[in-house]
Amino acid sequence: MKRLAQFEPKQDEINQFGSAVFIAAEKRGGLFKPEKYLAEHPVAFPFLLDEKRVVTKSYGVYHALGTDGINIARPATFVIRRDGIIDYIYVGENQRDRAEMPELIQRLRHAASLSA
Repeated sequence: MKRLAQFEPKQDEINQFGSAVFIAAEKRGGLFKPEKYLAEHPVAFPFLLDEKRVVTKSYGVYHALGTDGINIARPATFVIRRDGIIDYIYVGENQRDRAEMPELIQRLRHAASLSA
């Protein structure tokens, strides 16, 4: 959830290339209390709680059991062009491994240029 805060300062830059949707494989009343966090730290981007892991399973980033968690999704970033083609995928090796912001902005720019 705290990862969302890193995107807020880049909101205008991200929005110029399209839009962003954040998905968390968490339960509303789960350990990290996502609803409480979002109420205290509003974000400008749409947000989906994937409580039943439907989205994370369909994109292949769900894992039932790992050394860093049970019934969770690997941190992942997808850049999907307006035509529905996935242009970029980053899947973290562990819960702390995330796509770097400069790389993500570059990938968004590239996808936007192909969708224009």
